[in-house]
Amino acid sequence: MKYLFIMQIDPAVLESLTEAQGREIETGHGRFMEEITRTGELIGTQALADPSRSAVVSVRDGATTVTDGPFVEAKEYMGGFYVVDVETPERAYELAAKIPDAGIEGLAVEVRPVVFTAGFGLTEPKAS
Repeated sequence: MKYLFIMQIDPAVLESLTEAQGREIETGHGRFMEEITRTGELIGTQALADPSRSAVVSVRDGATTVTDGPFVEAKEYMGGFYVVDVETPERAYELAAKIPDAGIEGLAVEVRPVVFTAGFGLTEPKAS
């Protein structure tokens, strides 16, 4: 089954980290990617730009509007994600716990099952 690991980022937490802690996060992600590539569980991963570089597109009555954004009340934002293909939910939780962000107070990794897959060369989930 495929799972999306969403890294929830709080910029204030990241700014409070020491240089050494920041490097450990980077190298930790490298180790994590190596492991799940080796095991064949990695489908893909992407790091996302800060929301200040985002735009929101909406269509109302046939007119397209593009605005800066998003502007939300929450201070956290989605900083990146992994898509993995694993045999059990427990394996997904085990892998998510290895992501460096999961070990830092104020950051989190959300684990969400993927219910539809198309494009990007992805295949349908393995039969259970």
